Amino acid sequence: MTSNQTGTHGAVLQDTAPEGDGRPIVQLRNAGKAYGNIRALHGVDLAVRPSQVTCVLGDNGAGKSTLIKIISGLHQHTEGEFLVDGEPVRFSTPREALDKGIATVYQDLAGVPLMPVWRNFFLGSEITKGPWPIRRLDIEQMKKTADEELRNMGIVLDDMEQPIGTLSGGQRQCVAIARAVHFGARVLILDEPTAALGVKQSGVVLKYVAAARDRGLGVIFITHNPHHAYMVGDHFSVLRLGTMELSAERSDISLEELTNHMAGGAELAALKHELAQVSGVDVEELPEEKDLTAL
Repeated sequence: MTSNQTGTHGAVLQDTAPEGDGRPIVQLRNAGKAYGNIRALHGVDLAVRPSQVTCVLGDNGAGKSTLIKIISGLHQHTEGEFLVDGEPVRFSTPREALDKGIATVYQDLAGVPLMPVWRNFFLGSEITKGPWPIRRLDIEQMKKTADEELRNMGIVLDDMEQPIGTLSGGQRQCVAIARAVHFGARVLILDEPTAALGVKQSGVVLKYVAAARDRGLGVIFITHNPHHAYMVGDHFSVLRLGTMELSAERSDISLEELTNHMAGGAELAALKHELAQVSGVDVEELPEEKDLTAL
């Protein structure tokens, strides 16, 4: 990566290096979040280690968004503990999370479609040159740095001046990942990065998720697709109605078992039993409980 530089917000931009001891960078212990009388999250345990992809799966309303908001500093937890490098924290703003090396790439990417790729890469953290108070943007340095960082991640663009809106969805996701790596992220949260993509573009994004892991980052991959999660995941956590239903290492669970937890195999089996009581429904054509993992 590029050597240390200073952005306009004053943060030192350092190379990302693997942390060798394997201790969690981010850890939640029995964490939860309540909005008044509504418990959106309860009793969640999660550990994010360097050079690992932690996949968090769940259906709509499972609590994935609330979990992201707590870790990224948008909301504060109301139960349990939130630790970074073993120290309890309570972020007030996303900037505080960024200062600890926790970066979030949201599904909408928060870019400016008509701006060039290099401008989006440095958006809000532009490099400047010249004496104060007449400092100006160092455009050539930003173009060069953005191009180098994208190439380090395996992304080759012919023209850094092209509007980022002309890139495919997968390419824009990859630019956002490379940007987070460059600005010193140690934990990268990816919010449903493949949700709106086709098969080929999803494969492109998954390749760069693995590349971020190989560069020593701890990755939190939020998704509702167990097949995508299993391709790159090292640890799997399944949320259901705000609680952690499953927490397992890759070696301890198969894709079928993961899909079964995600799809709610027990609930589908109960539904089949209820449908058997309804006239006109041929439950013999429905899959058996052991086959529900295919759903």
